[in-house]
Amino acid sequence: MIPEGWERTTIGEHVDVLTGYAFRSSDYSDGQNDIRLLRGDNVAQHRIRWRDAKKLPQEKAQGLDRFALKLGDFVIALDRTLIPAGVKIAEISEADLPSLLVQRVARLRSKASLEQSLMRQFFGGHGFEQYVKSVQTETAVPHISPNDLRDLAILLPPISEQRLIADTLETWDRAIETIEALIANARAQKQALMQQLLPQGTTPPKKRLPGFSGDWRETTIEGVASVIASNLDKKSVKGERPVRLCNYMDVYRSDQIVADMDLMAATATEAQIRKFGLKVGDVIITKDSETPDDIAIPTIVQSTAPDLVCGYHLAILRPKDGTDGQFLKFLFEHPRTRHFFASRANGATRFGLTVGAIETAPISLPSHAEQKEIGNVILAAETEIHRLNPILATLRQEKAALMQQLLTGKRRVKFPEREVV
Repeated sequence: MIPEGWERTTIGEHVDVLTGYAFRSSDYSDGQNDIRLLRGDNVAQHRIRWRDAKKLPQEKAQGLDRFALKLGDFVIALDRTLIPAGVKIAEISEADLPSLLVQRVARLRSKASLEQSLMRQFFGGHGFEQYVKSVQTETAVPHISPNDLRDLAILLPPISEQRLIADTLETWDRAIETIEALIANARAQKQALMQQLLPQGTTPPKKRLPGFSGDWRETTIEGVASVIASNLDKKSVKGERPVRLCNYMDVYRSDQIVADMDLMAATATEAQIRKFGLKVGDVIITKDSETPDDIAIPTIVQSTAPDLVCGYHLAILRPKDGTDGQFLKFLFEHPRTRHFFASRANGATRFGLTVGAIETAPISLPSHAEQKEIGNVILAAETEIHRLNPILATLRQEKAALMQQLLTGKRRVKFPEREVV
């Protein structure tokens, strides 16, 4: 049942949807005062990234005012709209101006009947992501059309209630942004510590922790850890022992593996459990991937259980005496290490590392005591990220639940008493 005063309508009735202009690449320029061109590549999930932006000379922009973006406009990439990180849609800020809209990108600008700040809520939630998934064409280049955007069904309250709903949800947005900023700061601190305290290839870092001195030892991964490539698949076979399988995405998404994680149920033979069973201090890396950039992403086993085993497309690095697993895990996170292994990955449509490629990789490391201390210092910043992530997840879930109620009229905002007639 639609609340009194609300209407069932579509975005196209209340939003001006415009697609960009087909600029000629021969007109592109790189002058400091030239106007940036906003292409699909510049639209990320809820942000604009201007790296490698194309520009247009001021004189060639004459007569193209219609495609000039304004503060508060929303832009959405029409090609590959939905990526693993989410929908490629973002709001234009002061820092993004001036700029011109390019073809295959749509601009969304609210009309008088739709509160601009409420439009952010319609396009920023999980519901819109699911809508894009339902209408996106499954072609070589998945895309959506401007009409798909116009056809998005919404329930719309009167403009006065729209403003109250938007104000309420923006309170949650500010809380979420605060936690996101704290997480970003902790991540930046962690990266800075890694740059300062970890070696650059086989060259020891310039900064040492107080109380430590002496030369770093140059060796290879084979000299500091045993490398075990897993071939354990996701099948369940009658007669084998039930196990919990640590799979590719568990490693890809987690800084650590712990005993009580919710992992996939499978089975394994006794020999496989002995070979691929996980031990505390093991470092697991992604051995195969669709892109070289996702090669050698690490996690560490902080606690384990007898039924916890490593799955396919992964490799276990089991530290030898004198090697600290936490130090090794952070070393694999270092951008220089990541680039090294990405360059050694073989493949065309799928990339992978051989055990030999991993074992022969050069490494430099200090005494075991200094390794542990470096690991503890960097871990402190990572722990702060772990503390904040559940808070952020809870805020997002609570806001999503509230948004679903407010945008359907199941829950109504109260007008201040002075506005009640």
